[in-house]
Amino acid sequence: MTELATQLIHHAYRPPEGFEAVAPGVHKASTVIFPNVHALRTREWKDKSGYTYGLHGTPTTFILEERIATLEGGRFCALVPSGLSAVALVDMAFLRQGDELLIPDNAYGPNKAFAHVELAAWGITHRYYDPQNPADLADKIGPTTRLVWLEAPGSITLEFPDLPALVAVVQQANTARTGARPILTALDNTWGAGIAFNAFQLGADISMQALTKYPSGGADVLMGSVVTRDEALHQQVLMTHMRLGLGVSANDTELVLRGLNTMALRYAAQDVATRGLARWMQGQPGVAKVLHPALAGSPGHAVWQRDAKAAACLFSVVFDSGIAPCQIDAFCDSLRLFKLGWSWAGPISLCAPYDVPSIRTTPWPHAGGLVRFAVGLEAVDDLRADLSQALPALSA
Repeated sequence: MTELATQLIHHAYRPPEGFEAVAPGVHKASTVIFPNVHALRTREWKDKSGYTYGLHGTPTTFILEERIATLEGGRFCALVPSGLSAVALVDMAFLRQGDELLIPDNAYGPNKAFAHVELAAWGITHRYYDPQNPADLADKIGPTTRLVWLEAPGSITLEFPDLPALVAVVQQANTARTGARPILTALDNTWGAGIAFNAFQLGADISMQALTKYPSGGADVLMGSVVTRDEALHQQVLMTHMRLGLGVSANDTELVLRGLNTMALRYAAQDVATRGLARWMQGQPGVAKVLHPALAGSPGHAVWQRDAKAAACLFSVVFDSGIAPCQIDAFCDSLRLFKLGWSWAGPISLCAPYDVPSIRTTPWPHAGGLVRFAVGLEAVDDLRADLSQALPALSA
């Protein structure tokens, strides 16, 4: 090699082995180099025994997948670019034309939208069930049902379902079937995050998370995961994942790996802060009800006490029916520390008003408007003061 350009690209130096540091190395690749043709033809990536192409994994992504599987109490993990792509991956891996999907009526809105538009266009039907009523799920399961989504607690309104009871309904339906593909259960475990409870111990077949939330913790990464204990299910997820060309960046993976180191501490701190603010809001004028699984009287509180050991950073406030939507909007606009924005589990507290009846098919039992709060890492006294100074806007 005499030309400088070639020398720089094919440089002979290799750093010595044995470097160890707190943070795992960040490996970036589309092309992966093989030592010989035999390795190119035989190397395997699906069991993490080798590297073949950037989309199929690098040391960095393999490390994160293993740690997320441990976090969830599972064995296998696939990483995807967002929480919603994790939902879509599960649907596409296990549903076929003519199948039916059942979704809790209080599920994450984009999960429902994906079923309503994309899955419907592919000949996959869906229905909604009441997650607080296992008998309703039993009534909804039909001969073509192949997948049941679970969510704990429900999106926005935070009802905590009896997951073992819902799983038992599905298991009973599977027992009654002969020769048909079994019904699978998939849990959106973003709220629990692997900390509040173990999805697999409560009976789920599949657990997905938006790693955007607690595992990242910085409000600066989009990523999702699909975790299983069953190898056959994982291989089905993995092959669909490969065919869709789903991948995550090394830099985003690095950030989630860093966030995992403080995740348990952040979850505990935000849990304590959220419970304190939720209890305080119960006594404020204009407040009809505060929804949070750890509060007595919140839907599913007894089940949460039985099955969970922690609660996340969300609580929702239902206001008196006489308070108009414009007054609720003015209250939100008056907040200074609570910012208006989507997502949660980051360092900054957030809020957003919702029109619950417009996103439910079952009756909503409250007449007043609702605001969901996501508690960040600010001092609790400062957040309480912010809520206090904004409350007069409800009566303006």
